[in-house]
Amino acid sequence: MADSIMSKAATMEIPINSNGDTGTLPEDDSLEQAAKLQWSLDEKVGRSTGHQDLQQVMVSGPNLNETSIVSGGYGGTTEGIIPTSSIKGSSMQHSSSNSSMADDASRGVAVEKLDFVKKWGLNTYKCTKQMISERFGRGSRTVDLELEAQIDVLRDTKRKYENVLRLARALTNHFYSMVQTQHALGDTFADLSQKSPELRDEFGYNAETQKLLCKNGETLLGAVNFFVSSINTLVNKTMEDTLMTIKMYESARLEFDAYRADLEELSLGPRDAVTMARIDYAQQQYQVHKDKYERLRSDVTIKLKFLEENKVKVMHKQLLLFHNAISAYFAGNQQQLEQTLKQFNIKLKPPGSEQPSWLEEP
Repeated sequence: MADSIMSKAATMEIPINSNGDTGTLPEDDSLEQAAKLQWSLDEKVGRSTGHQDLQQVMVSGPNLNETSIVSGGYGGTTEGIIPTSSIKGSSMQHSSSNSSMADDASRGVAVEKLDFVKKWGLNTYKCTKQMISERFGRGSRTVDLELEAQIDVLRDTKRKYENVLRLARALTNHFYSMVQTQHALGDTFADLSQKSPELRDEFGYNAETQKLLCKNGETLLGAVNFFVSSINTLVNKTMEDTLMTIKMYESARLEFDAYRADLEELSLGPRDAVTMARIDYAQQQYQVHKDKYERLRSDVTIKLKFLEENKVKVMHKQLLLFHNAISAYFAGNQQQLEQTLKQFNIKLKPPGSEQPSWLEEP
């Protein structure tokens, strides 16, 4: 249609008058309309062509999964195409490997904890079963008569020494109160001797006597405090340490008897493949707990021996100190009392050092 219109416009004659002007033709309007029509057709064709080109670019354009990296230098530019998918794949693979390693580590810790809880629960069950069986007389227990007798003697000795320690502390507190009272009474007598001329000598004698008694009482308190401190160390540290080892020994004895009873029970059953495997495992556990029991029994025996020797040595020294200090004090022998403290290397603390400071008071 456009071609026919253009051919018609090209063959059309344009009349020119004598002045050289074009005359008015009836076809001018048709030519103008034909030009406008041609322009509109060209615009439509251009739009459709541009749309088709855009679609083609969209379809056949560069792959977004490929990235063009251009590097420039003195030798010119080099261009390479690195697939983005390969970068994404490597990073994803690296992150997945890290996460898998973390998962494996956490899974290993969880399995280890689960095995520990399982073993602990099984051991607790066996020991509880053994303890109940012994209490109701249905189970047998391993007994070392000589060692058990020594343990009983130690526990009884500890109870008695605790009573001695309690009484010695009570004596110290009462005697300290008496010394403080004597000190206050001596000050009062000294003050009255100054204010009562007619009784100055009598008050003066009593003031001197109370001050002397107070001084000797402080010396005796030093000896008794040393006695209390030594007994406290013997009872609450040395004996307590041995008793802790005895508790570990008794726990090992209970575990040993529990696994021994388990092995004996399995030995009485059928001897198939599964049972034999369980018997072998029970035999291994029995041997482990037997070694532990024998080791702790040896430790208890050695500690009891050294404890007895240490107890005799400490108590011989402390009882001699206590006797000599009390005798010298109530005999009024000040020199003998001071000699007793020098004999046992006891240094007296200055008066008032036992009192808590105002910062320590509640």
